[in-house]
Amino acid sequence: MKERQLEIIEAAGKILTSSGVKGLTIKNLAKEMQFSESAIYRHFHSKDDIIVAMLNYLADSKDERLAMAVRIDDPPEEKLKKLFQSQSEFFSKHPHFVVAVFSDGLMEKSGRINEAIFRIMSVLRKHLLPIIREGQQKGIFTNTVSAEDLIHIIMGTFRLQKLKWRMAGFKFDLKKDGETRMKSLLVLIKTP
Repeated sequence: MKERQLEIIEAAGKILTSSGVKGLTIKNLAKEMQFSESAIYRHFHSKDDIIVAMLNYLADSKDERLAMAVRIDDPPEEKLKKLFQSQSEFFSKHPHFVVAVFSDGLMEKSGRINEAIFRIMSVLRKHLLPIIREGQQKGIFTNTVSAEDLIHIIMGTFRLQKLKWRMAGFKFDLKKDGETRMKSLLVLIKTP
């Protein structure tokens, strides 16, 4: 992605945060960036293209970030913590990107957008599944629930946390709250 395109998708995320999907127009984006509308169109053909680019950027950066967050020799519990610490750190620095996944009406907007949102979830699942399976094989995480079900519980917990953070106006410490959520999750999923 070119630097100017990244600037555009960051500005789009800020507009989504303040005004929702209806407020994200090429006109408002051009005004936010102090560009002409034609300058935006030189980089993206439509609003949907901007949203899809934003979501794909999030998926790609998440994949890279999560791959670098854990070391192969870390125990599964530590890998799990590091994965979500990485997420909390990223979103603490870039809260406007949280909004991209939670904007009202965004998921109903188009099939392309839905696919891009699903890709973001798939990236996290891709990194979580081996950690959960390793933990189950080593007897660290419970085997009474499938790895797939544990992933739903874990992802749902952190998705709800970010939704609450957004609804609270990003006012609480996401990293600290994430540590609390992780401790509670570990109590639930670890083998007694």
